[in-house]
Amino acid sequence: MRPFELRREPLASTGRPWSLALFTTLSDEPRNVERDWRRRCPVAPYSPPGSGGIVVTIRKVPEHTDVGGAMPRIVAVHGIGQQVRGPEVLRQVWVPALRDGIALAGGQRPAESDIEVAFYGDLFRQAGRKGAGEAQYAAHDVEPGFETELLQAWWREAATTDASVVGPDEQTKLRTPQTVQRALNALSYSRFFTGMGERLVIALIKQVHLYLTDGAVRAKVQDRVANLVDDDTMVVVGHSLGSVVAYEALCGRNDVGVALVTLGCPLGIHNLVFDRLRPPPVNGRGQFPAGAASWTNIADGGDVVALVKQLRPLFGNRVQDVSVDNGSKAHDVSPYLTAAETGRAILAGLTDDR
Repeated sequence: MRPFELRREPLASTGRPWSLALFTTLSDEPRNVERDWRRRCPVAPYSPPGSGGIVVTIRKVPEHTDVGGAMPRIVAVHGIGQQVRGPEVLRQVWVPALRDGIALAGGQRPAESDIEVAFYGDLFRQAGRKGAGEAQYAAHDVEPGFETELLQAWWREAATTDASVVGPDEQTKLRTPQTVQRALNALSYSRFFTGMGERLVIALIKQVHLYLTDGAVRAKVQDRVANLVDDDTMVVVGHSLGSVVAYEALCGRNDVGVALVTLGCPLGIHNLVFDRLRPPPVNGRGQFPAGAASWTNIADGGDVVALVKQLRPLFGNRVQDVSVDNGSKAHDVSPYLTAAETGRAILAGLTDDR
């Protein structure tokens, strides 16, 4: 086959740079070409002069991705606390666990190239400064309002689900660094927060706060997902804050119909998350994502981040709520992904004949 040059041009609607990847298909397969074209490309195929009858199709691929020809069938959206990692590092966690979950559900493992991580952790990485490591947060850095309220919600939930955590009194309000410190000390005994120092817990709270209140950061995060999701995408899996990102990204898409799978999802936390969603809930009911053909929400009963385990009452009867047991690591993404329940939800999306 004759090689064709790759060109880069700005996409007129957004001005973003895109790579135009040229694919060759033998013209004696018109039906396959036509079907493939309808799914992938915005204009008709053509046969350039001197191509020897080879039909060339043009496919837009975001330049920051490395997915080669086709876009991924499964898009994974990670959660909080990934700012010092990268997409390839996260692939080493997500890809084998996700493939194992599908196999344990009785399906055939998808190709690794079918899975791509929508990485946004770098957007939360602080610019270089004197000293090394993460920000040295302390109790007095937890801001009144959203941050103290989220911390208190986690504390109450941890005390409810974990006997080793002493909960707050009914009248306890986190209004001083001393009471914030009590909450942080109590959470250190929780199986969910095992191994986390208080600085990391505070950093996680601040990431959730930043995403939900900073429009510029939110838009950049959303772009990372939007640039990977197209008509080839069959499943979007979101974990932790990534489930909020995935939900909002799909609410803005009516050109796809994917299976949405949310893991350890905080979408249902009233006042702090649910009421800050875009689009906002109407009369106490959240919008079912326009870009989702189905939605399976999976939560461990001891997952403190997934404060509200049942999302069907908030987002409608099309949501399927599923419980899993992740053992001692209630919120970790790996046991969520290797659960057969998660594998079945992803497999259903991959086998759906759209």
